[in-house]
Amino acid sequence: MFTDLISPSAAAPQDAVARFMHLLQLAWSQQQGFKLSLSKPQGGDADLERLMLREVMLRGERMLCFLWRYKTRDVTKNHSPEEGLALLQAQLGHPFQNAHLLTDTQDVQLAFSRKGRPTLRVGKLKSAPVSADAKAGAEEGAAASHDRAKQRHLDLQQPYWASLGISHEARGEQQLVPAMSRKWKQINKFIEIFGGALQSSVLADSPDVHVADFGSGKGYLTVAMHEHLRSLGKQPQVLGVELRTDMVELCNGVAQQHGLAGLRFDQGDVREYQPERLDVMIALHACDIATDFAIHLGLRAKAQIIMCSPCCHKQLRPQMQSPALLKPLLQHGIHMGQEAEMITDGLRALLLEAEGYDTQVFEFVSLEHTSKNKMILAVRRAQPHSEARRAQIMAQIEEIKRFYGIREQALQSLLAA
Repeated sequence: MFTDLISPSAAAPQDAVARFMHLLQLAWSQQQGFKLSLSKPQGGDADLERLMLREVMLRGERMLCFLWRYKTRDVTKNHSPEEGLALLQAQLGHPFQNAHLLTDTQDVQLAFSRKGRPTLRVGKLKSAPVSADAKAGAEEGAAASHDRAKQRHLDLQQPYWASLGISHEARGEQQLVPAMSRKWKQINKFIEIFGGALQSSVLADSPDVHVADFGSGKGYLTVAMHEHLRSLGKQPQVLGVELRTDMVELCNGVAQQHGLAGLRFDQGDVREYQPERLDVMIALHACDIATDFAIHLGLRAKAQIIMCSPCCHKQLRPQMQSPALLKPLLQHGIHMGQEAEMITDGLRALLLEAEGYDTQVFEFVSLEHTSKNKMILAVRRAQPHSEARRAQIMAQIEEIKRFYGIREQALQSLLAA
């Protein structure tokens, strides 16, 4: 129920608009979350359907993001708060006849009559029973409310997220599908990590960036990389490589439907694929030694950034012999499996370091989201290690292999070949 109503008889028309703008400015100054949608355009561009606004963080500054939705395309532009608020006010009444502002505490609606008279309605939000679907998305919503900046790496209002099943239209805007909340959090976390790696590499100053995502699947991360690089003002060339033809066709259809220039998907295998240029190599959940082939491809291409999330560590475990001191611990199968995983990814990290990369191995999402939560992140050094340091790393690798009785490790064999 609306708790306040300003009608033309109770206030001058400009007062309704002024109060609407005041409520928006108040939400902005108090750093509340808000969603703003303008609809029912009259006159002007016949293809224009809607204007949506939200807050974004660009280089540490709060900005207003304007998403102009047309019948066949979307146009996104970012403005400073002063410029954005002035531009917004100029749209109220002409061309847009309706404006709907939703903050953390209020539901505000501004409507214009046929004669151009505005009516403002202000309602306080009340808590409501939470459905099962809403509960599934509660963690995502809480995270967004607690720290909005971290959830703004990607723009959920972009229409291609709906085509990929991440979002759906509700209440006049794109909202996250509750069942995809964990996936959306993983995607944003990945982009957060990639953004940090990008800034620490020589690619920070590059106008164009070439990315290959091996095992791209339904294209979530591939599309996210393309969007993020575009938001930084770069000209991305992003390639998704996937074995399944149906996934390739689906993702290419989405890219073509939404005019995503510089994004494409090819059918192929990381063991055979040879990109012309590779700045960033991504391989998530590549099974067993497929991760080694992916890393090797990145090394041969002299990629500036290599990002892998390994799984199915099978190669080393049959070779490993329990050292006498560790036999009481490693007699349990689960411990041996965990040890094999640690040794496999530890050797990969050391080999990347020997090849001139600063390398980290870490958990990039919580185990409650996925068990495949380990990330190997390697950023190419401006200056490679000295020969003495490289020799020291290689000696460490051989000592580890001798300790566990390991005869062969796939990435090291590929590099030697």
